[in-house]
Amino acid sequence: MAEIKPLNWAPKAGVGLSVIRRGDGGLTLTFTDLSDATLSDWHEFAMEHLFNADRRTRNLYDLRLVKEIPEKTIRAAVEANSDPSARNIRVAVVVADEKVAGAIREVSSLALAGTASAMKLFTDINEAEGWLARPLDQIP
Repeated sequence: MAEIKPLNWAPKAGVGLSVIRRGDGGLTLTFTDLSDATLSDWHEFAMEHLFNADRRTRNLYDLRLVKEIPEKTIRAAVEANSDPSARNIRVAVVVADEKVAGAIREVSSLALAGTASAMKLFTDINEAEGWLARPLDQIP
């Protein structure tokens, strides 16, 4: 396996996001809110991560504590998911309810075809981990 990249992320006061490096080299991003501070921090981190993406990877977005996804967050997520580097990422998104799931489906449907990540929605984190564990050559 290739060497795991450094995380290049640090927690910030007032930001409802935590990021850890996964054992498979991908990321687990856990959101507790989608405030302007959180959205700004995530967007900067995500775009930097995409700029440096040089291999297939697995990411897990844990949104179970998020109750609503604002329109500006959807737009920012569509931008990130339309980046050509996103096509190398398998993303499992874990949500707690249908309202948030609907917003994630909107992100998926609005991203540019051919560049978007392989994304799948889950309500069970163990099922999400199982999907992420599949060989990367089986994307989606």
